[in-house]
Amino acid sequence: MNRRRFLKTSLMTTAAAAGGSLLSGAAFSTRQAKANNNGEKSMNILVLTGSPREHGNSGILADSFIRGAEETGHVVTRFDAALRNVHPCIACNSCGMNGPCVFKDDFEIVREHIIPADLVAFVTPMYYFGISAQLKAVIDRFYAINGSIHTPKQAVLIMTYANNSKRNESPILAHYEMLLDYLGWTDAGRIIAPGVWTAGSVEHTPFPDRAYRLGRGLRKEGEPVL
Repeated sequence: MNRRRFLKTSLMTTAAAAGGSLLSGAAFSTRQAKANNNGEKSMNILVLTGSPREHGNSGILADSFIRGAEETGHVVTRFDAALRNVHPCIACNSCGMNGPCVFKDDFEIVREHIIPADLVAFVTPMYYFGISAQLKAVIDRFYAINGSIHTPKQAVLIMTYANNSKRNESPILAHYEMLLDYLGWTDAGRIIAPGVWTAGSVEHTPFPDRAYRLGRGLRKEGEPVL
């Protein structure tokens, strides 16, 4: 398999994310933000969450991040991997790293929105010192669109975990950094929330506000902060 050849293939054409309404607890939604009145260029943002726990801590931070991004005028699509049907990659190579996958499942939603996205946010709890299996299944399926997502994008990492060990954070941080390095994406910020175990406990910390401010502070690459 000549991987370089696939990485140089033309980008797949996709429609821009359409506006829609959000249902509470929906596994997938696209929300059209209010028009930006500050002269800043709006971005298409894809938020990929990995927690299967309703009202979980990482989900609360995702809500805050999205609220901040929308208030700035960005268009946000949220995909809750744990509530969708995404089959794990089986390394059949049928896609050729840039083509149709043998599984016709909800990853097609990710495919539609990640290619034109300006920024991708990865939101996950720490499960056994790694990202959740549900989010990892989505990331593994990036293989089928490999040639189309090696384009300049920004990324955000939002992570929650129960204890307070910086050493425990390192596997997820290393994975995130390696992923961005491979894809040629730029880190636009990280929210790492330790010490949150029971559902909702993050609400009593500064982290929801930090996630909100991260969303509000997003700018397209090269755009000055006014």
